[in-house]
Amino acid sequence: MSSSFLSSTAFFLLVLLYLGSFHVSNGAQQGTYIVHMAKSQMPSSFDHHFLWYDASLRSVSESAEMLYTYNNSIHGFATRLTPEEADSLMTQPGVISVQPEQRYELHTTRTPLFLGLDVHNSGLFPETGPSSNVVVGVLDTGIWPESKSFSDEGYGPIPPTWKGGCDAGTKFTTSLCNRKLIGARFFVRGYEAINGPVDESKESKSPRDDNGHGTHTASTAAGSVVEGANLLGFANGTARGIAYRARVAVYKVCWKTGCFASDILAGIDKAIEDNVNILSISLSGSRTGYTDDTAVGAFAAMERGIFVSCSAGNNGPFYSSVANVAPWITTVGAGTLDRDFPTVVILGNGKNYMGVSLFSGDALPPKLLPLVYAGNASNNATYGNFCISGTLIPEKVKGKIVMCDAGGNPARIGEVVKAAGGLGMILANMAYEGEEILADAFLLPATTVGKKAGDIIRHYILTDPNPTASIVIKGTVVNVQPSPVLAAFSSRGPNPITPNILKPDLIAPGVNILAAWTGAQGPSGLESDTRRVEFNIISGTSMSCPHVSGLAALLKSVHPEWSPAAIRSALMTTAYNTYKDGKPIIDIATLKPSTPFGHGAGHVSPTTAVNPGLIYDLTTEDYLGFLCAMNYNSSQIRIISRGNYACDPSKTYSVADLNYPSFAVNVDGSDTYKYKRTVTNVGGAGSYSVKVTSETTAVKISVEPAVLNFKEVNEKKSYSVTFTVDSSKPSGSDSFGSIEWSDGKHVVASPVAISWI
Repeated sequence: MSSSFLSSTAFFLLVLLYLGSFHVSNGAQQGTYIVHMAKSQMPSSFDHHFLWYDASLRSVSESAEMLYTYNNSIHGFATRLTPEEADSLMTQPGVISVQPEQRYELHTTRTPLFLGLDVHNSGLFPETGPSSNVVVGVLDTGIWPESKSFSDEGYGPIPPTWKGGCDAGTKFTTSLCNRKLIGARFFVRGYEAINGPVDESKESKSPRDDNGHGTHTASTAAGSVVEGANLLGFANGTARGIAYRARVAVYKVCWKTGCFASDILAGIDKAIEDNVNILSISLSGSRTGYTDDTAVGAFAAMERGIFVSCSAGNNGPFYSSVANVAPWITTVGAGTLDRDFPTVVILGNGKNYMGVSLFSGDALPPKLLPLVYAGNASNNATYGNFCISGTLIPEKVKGKIVMCDAGGNPARIGEVVKAAGGLGMILANMAYEGEEILADAFLLPATTVGKKAGDIIRHYILTDPNPTASIVIKGTVVNVQPSPVLAAFSSRGPNPITPNILKPDLIAPGVNILAAWTGAQGPSGLESDTRRVEFNIISGTSMSCPHVSGLAALLKSVHPEWSPAAIRSALMTTAYNTYKDGKPIIDIATLKPSTPFGHGAGHVSPTTAVNPGLIYDLTTEDYLGFLCAMNYNSSQIRIISRGNYACDPSKTYSVADLNYPSFAVNVDGSDTYKYKRTVTNVGGAGSYSVKVTSETTAVKISVEPAVLNFKEVNEKKSYSVTFTVDSSKPSGSDSFGSIEWSDGKHVVASPVAISWI
């Protein structure tokens, strides 16, 4: 994971990136550990497994604190131990593993229309009944319950299947829940074990969201209809979540210094118990295996029929940077909308350059102002161009427009310029950000420009004896083309754990997304920002994830019998990766066509996903077979499955046979690779013919049989795919293609990615 990229994009790219594993409490050599137990091995002398857990812990420490016991997400508990005690506990009967705590950090008016969810297609999804009985659970920073996006006006009784409730706490009473916001819980023991008690004067020890991220993601997935929504006059319109009739349940697992695995597991554990239908998790974990806590918790949710979507990460455009890659998780990357917030930079030489901004306030004087480059107005010769706090010389910037190079939180950089006396700011992208420009709610007239424009403006400043400029804020424009484009920050494949499973799965809107916001801080997130807004515009795969969560809720309302894998399959096989003119979706990082390593199966298309024709389904047994193919040992499989499943030594397991709706081939010396798939007919009787495409003659794809005949709904048919490749191609080469089945009414498409290692 590249911290340099995250520090230079925006404060609001809050994808939850895995940072580290072991933490030492103040003054004591203790850390928090997640203990996985083999529940089936509990001695008969114990009446309840919780008593057994406690006895096991007491065998190594009489004073150890048990933070949580888990029953749904895993079998086990979280506790505080010294490393020596942890090692000793590992030797106790029935203990599968003792894993150090992991720390995570934080990874609309237009999007429903952009996704085709307008009044013309409203009949595809029910308005009441099944739609309003679906519960979307959100693990995040909590909720701002007073937001109009969580109004329950027009809602009927809470579904009888709901088993959850509301937790009271700081600035939060149970009466704040309603028929829309039917659940609100918080989990803080893991956080407090590391950081000490929550300072309730600065942070709410309750489900209340002081950050904004959780409110934004929850309202994106399932916010109620709100007319006149906007941010400071930008993006004005009627806001609604993707599944706006669904119910919302929030699980606050993230706090000011991050999110801890013990709290996350407790949140998943309770969400399963509460009986949510969808889990939206804009957090990402480690990329070292499928025993990561989020992946393990997601497996337990999947077993209960709960669809789990997670953000792919904001570590793009770097190769193999994607997170949350367990095949039972739907992994979501980010694309743009057809809406923008343009500005014009007018230079004294008459040249104009486009940028973006969400500044709303007094405009600059109607004349050209002196323009200065921060590197020439700084007391820091090395980093002065980045406008770091305390580095600008007021006498050199007062009354001027300051050009800074992007290298941190854009809003904070603007705050530094304003404090030094600058009247305006031009923030220029560096090479790794390229032409992707994200909008920010600056505290002064300011704009962000792409690298090309930034290089030209910088050259003008350094060569003109009297450089001048002006910044004109243009407001909101829609129908921007081309759209969508793949966001540069969106994390890319290939899958770093299992290259033969393509990740991310797909992309959804994640750039400049308007959704509900907290009343506890301003839109920039800065302490000096006293503005309070009901809605905010932010970017990240944290924003694209809840779009897919909402779409899954819609599909669940139409097809309540579908498994999580069936829902993912419908979204993937109906996704698109070309524009209406047939040209491929563009990757803004390269300005070239995007590939399946960036967009997966493509951009979501909900109006076609509701009737996909065929689906690729998966069961718990299939995923366990996948783990056997990964050569996971019995202890690792028990951690994930919470059971006694054992791989059959007489059976040959293959990752290539996991019934996934995409194909990824890792060329490791052989010339031929064979994959098997089974499709289930959900579109009526018909005959499907296959169409294969490959972008290079170095890959030949053959499918057998080439025609699948279905006589009835839910009938299954299998086929095999043989990839014949030129194994002599150089390492690092990639090639892409597709396999499509069509009956003339449906197109069931699967992306193909070939990598030479």
